Amino acid sequence: MKKSTFRFQKGAFLMFLLYGGLFLLLFWRIVHLQTASEVNGYSLQAEAAAKYAREVHLAANRGRILDRNDNVIAEDTLAYKLVAVVNEDASKNSKEPVHVVDPAETAKILAQYIEMDEQEIYQILTRKLSDGRTPYQVEFGAAGRKISYDTKLAIEEHGLSGIIFEKDTKRYYPNGPFASHLIGFAVEEKQEDNTIKTVGKMGLEYTYNEQLTGTPGSISYESDRKGYLLPNSEKMIQPAKDGADIYLTLDKTIQNFLDEAMTQVDKQYNPESMTAIVANPKTGEILAMSQRPTFDPADRVGLESNWLNETIENVIEPGSTMKTFTLAAAVDSGNWHPNAKFQSGEYVVYDRKIRDHNRVGWGKISYLEGIQRSSNTGMAHMLSIMGADTFYDYLDRFGFGQKTGIDLPGEVTGTLLSKYPVNKVTTAFGQGSTVTPMQLIQGMTAIANDGKMMQPYVIDKIVDPSTGKVILDDEPIVKGQPVSANTAKQVREILASTVTSDKGTAQRFALEGYEVAGKTGTAQIANEHGGGYYEGKNHYLYSFLGMAPVEDPQLIMYIAVKKPKLGETEVGSEPTAAVFKMVMENSLKYFNINPEESAEVELTKLADYEKKSAETVQVDLINQGLTPVIVGEGGPIVEQYPAKDTEVAKGSIVFLKTEGTITLPSFIGWSLRNVLIYKALSGLPIEIVGEGYVDSQSVSENTAIQDTAPIVVKLKTPEESFAPQVENTDEDGEQLPQD
Repeated sequence: MKKSTFRFQKGAFLMFLLYGGLFLLLFWRIVHLQTASEVNGYSLQAEAAAKYAREVHLAANRGRILDRNDNVIAEDTLAYKLVAVVNEDASKNSKEPVHVVDPAETAKILAQYIEMDEQEIYQILTRKLSDGRTPYQVEFGAAGRKISYDTKLAIEEHGLSGIIFEKDTKRYYPNGPFASHLIGFAVEEKQEDNTIKTVGKMGLEYTYNEQLTGTPGSISYESDRKGYLLPNSEKMIQPAKDGADIYLTLDKTIQNFLDEAMTQVDKQYNPESMTAIVANPKTGEILAMSQRPTFDPADRVGLESNWLNETIENVIEPGSTMKTFTLAAAVDSGNWHPNAKFQSGEYVVYDRKIRDHNRVGWGKISYLEGIQRSSNTGMAHMLSIMGADTFYDYLDRFGFGQKTGIDLPGEVTGTLLSKYPVNKVTTAFGQGSTVTPMQLIQGMTAIANDGKMMQPYVIDKIVDPSTGKVILDDEPIVKGQPVSANTAKQVREILASTVTSDKGTAQRFALEGYEVAGKTGTAQIANEHGGGYYEGKNHYLYSFLGMAPVEDPQLIMYIAVKKPKLGETEVGSEPTAAVFKMVMENSLKYFNINPEESAEVELTKLADYEKKSAETVQVDLINQGLTPVIVGEGGPIVEQYPAKDTEVAKGSIVFLKTEGTITLPSFIGWSLRNVLIYKALSGLPIEIVGEGYVDSQSVSENTAIQDTAPIVVKLKTPEESFAPQVENTDEDGEQLPQD
């Protein structure tokens, strides 16, 4: 047997060493990778997590905007995003095609539902990537987003292959052009990280964008390359946090009343613009706010003309509505003398002439009648009695020339002119100086709220919807007390007489069953091109600042109509009255404020007026529909006729005798009986000629009787002459209907 011998093979040994070394090196590397946390500056754990980690973003809803009764004004609602699968590989292993098979037909159908033309859709469906490959799917930009559920169903009925819908949200404004310049709007914008985010661009949507914007959430997990969840992997959820809900002081019902009324007037009179505010005078809460032109926040059609919230971001010359505060200043400072007389028609300030709106005035009239007729010269005379310093002090108390502090951005202050004497006089009747509508509303709260002036506000509260926690809770703020409670009551009664008196400029603003107090305004509009002011009844800013009911005002309202297209026989108070009456009457009934009882027989029982102030009683009687006649200078009443507890018909004359010099009234139209009563009370030497009703008198009205010369009063029967027709005019000198 042959004995084997070991032979050393050098080549094989070298190969063993080489491959053995490589194996050891690889083994060492594997061990190192398994035990080391970082290699070549890379975190192996992070790299592994990145390879298998998946994250799904959870969208957060934008906060809602609601009215005081939880009615939605703005919210995010379910919508859909249109996506088209265009790569034919998607249909592999599928019995039916799941990609777009016919791009031309698909484009033709989609063009009927989205705002994109057919050719552009076709180009998107057939577009190639930069390397020539076909993308898996395509989208259609803004036109393919915010698809409504109804539109989605309509598209799906066509059975288009490759068309799919992904869930999305859109900002929804269910009420259309509802307080649009206050609410504003929000739109989607692409962010730097390529995400899409809804951003407020105007109004409350812009001002409170941070509070309304939610925080997106996410779901993190580990999966294989096909997206399946790996065993034992943890699923981490960071929930989305929706934006805060903002509750407004607005009342949807009252806002609807206002929008409907303004839309009707806008169509009928086609004004250049309109502005209106309704507020609760006891709290300062804004219940409704609107303007024309307006727009729908959903599509912003109509927004091109004006982005400003006219109630706070624009100033106006207030016109005669400012007389409300001139009157309040005079009453509160002890400079109101309602029965004192002034010469109407013209008032001269150095070389400047101030005229009444009818250019000629009404002769020598009382200050009370001056308020009722809205006399500019009456305000000028009242200012000279009160003093400009006192007047401007009260304007400061009422907040003019200052921001109201309302919780809205962009508020302006207006300018109170005072450099020249004529500026002070014109400011007293609302010309030259400027204010905002919101300042007028704030000032009016003091008149309606027994002297307490309330700061206007529109945000009631801000609430975290996930927890119900109130983040912000606004409360009424008393800004001051510019006048006393007694002054406020007296001003209300005087302003009520502008509605009830046959001389009043606000007769059109009377409501059935509710007593209204307020002041009309007819402001000239500055000509921005040629200087001065526009002329003609179609070139004024007509307004009304009023409240109801007078005894305990629940609502105040400002309405202004700029440059309405009035017919030949129409006057400026008609469009403003149409809005005011519709909104105020419906809103009072909505608040269950019962109308005053109407008596079957229109009789009024007289109270005991003796020893009371004739001026106060005078206003009270006017508001009751009676005609007071003061016999004497005014002051304490020493005798009345008819006596207390006497029932008299509406329109009857009530005589109030006081001490002092007697100023003769107009007897025109009086009955013989009333002339005899006046003669007995006054003791004047009145000689009566004829029968029936007074046709003429030898001594003019407003004459102070100083001697004992006889006063001849001639009467005629209806058969002998027609009853005299006395024209009442509004602030434009236009004839008002007779009562």
